[in-house]
Amino acid sequence: MRPEEKHCAEELTAFIDQATSPYHVVEKCHEILRPVRMFEKEKIRAGQMYSFSLYNTGTIIVSIGDNPRGPLRIACAHTDFPCLRVKPNPVLKEHGYGKLNVEPYGGLIRNTWMDRPLSLSGAVALRTEDPFAPSLRLVDFRRPLMLVPNLAIHMNRKVNEGVELKPQKDLLPLFFQSADGGADDSNKLLALLADELRISSEDIMSYDLNVYPYERGCLLGCDDAFLSAPRLDNLSSVKACVDAVRDWTDGDGIRIVALFDNEEVGSRTKQGAGSTALAMVLERVYMALGFERDAYLAKILEGFCLSVDVAHALHPNAPEKADPTNQPLLGGGVVLKVASSQSYAGDPEAFAVVAGLCEREGISYQVFTNHSDAAGGATLGSILSTQIPMRTMDIGAPILGMHSARETMGTCDQFALTELLASFFAG
Repeated sequence: MRPEEKHCAEELTAFIDQATSPYHVVEKCHEILRPVRMFEKEKIRAGQMYSFSLYNTGTIIVSIGDNPRGPLRIACAHTDFPCLRVKPNPVLKEHGYGKLNVEPYGGLIRNTWMDRPLSLSGAVALRTEDPFAPSLRLVDFRRPLMLVPNLAIHMNRKVNEGVELKPQKDLLPLFFQSADGGADDSNKLLALLADELRISSEDIMSYDLNVYPYERGCLLGCDDAFLSAPRLDNLSSVKACVDAVRDWTDGDGIRIVALFDNEEVGSRTKQGAGSTALAMVLERVYMALGFERDAYLAKILEGFCLSVDVAHALHPNAPEKADPTNQPLLGGGVVLKVASSQSYAGDPEAFAVVAGLCEREGISYQVFTNHSDAAGGATLGSILSTQIPMRTMDIGAPILGMHSARETMGTCDQFALTELLASFFAG
């Protein structure tokens, strides 16, 4: 492994450790880029970078070259990940135990959340004098606050044969103990939030909080060949996109990084890839730069988009689940994803472009297709291309344990993905 590959993986681990909710993902991306925020059309000009917020959990980064009439290239990823989300009025008290009422977000592997130290992260909306302008504060406790306990094998002798975990009963985190059934127990979470934010709990109007595994990611394997961490799906892609656009400093045209929320639940939201948000931002930018609408539409049709999301690697203990002739490996480089159903976006020309970039730059690449007897997942690429009709290709880093509380990738693959995106932006 080359030093630059290990360094890139370690930077990803540090990023994931800080990016514990979609709100924090966006915040950390802006810290990397420090772009000028895009508020007024009159301020948009060539040679600058801007960001446009997608309701705090997504963002569109716009980097404009000195000659905006060059090519339009877009890389997109998603900021959300399968987890447990806290419901309103969440405190449940039974038999002296205090639990939090949560619900699964996305298709998480439920049993991977058992017996792990868990923390809380997200956003809190506070009361202000103007009801139309509440104050939003981010919060990340960054300490173990709860866990979801397993039932002992002595009480569930068939646990190793596979047991269904019902979210409303079996996935509720143990949060506190109340020996005396205290009257204030129902406000435990609000009191904790108020103390952390140094505010009055009476000012809390609402919150959006997700539970996350407290343990930090790490390199593993006898030769550090693997990276184990939570949220590799899809923060590995987010980090690679942001690093690539940050390093694009000299070129023609416009480069976009679009980070959407809610991919894990279908993308059909105002901050998701199924919205018209990116189309609206692009039109605003091109109009501000003096383009006529017809010229703007031509740029869209001529553009190229990479939909960047993780891919399934060949599983060492279940190789029969993979396609017989397309079996990506950890450490094997970037994956180009192909599906005749178009659950992954792509066509022969888009594939050839990405493969050609890899060959030119000496970047290893491999191909994923679903086993024909098993339904596969999908990404935001095909959804986005219905709103922004341009040639699109789905790519990503291969991982094991997708949607587990902790996933595994090849240590060198993050560097390969970042290099490909940098090459894509450079031209």
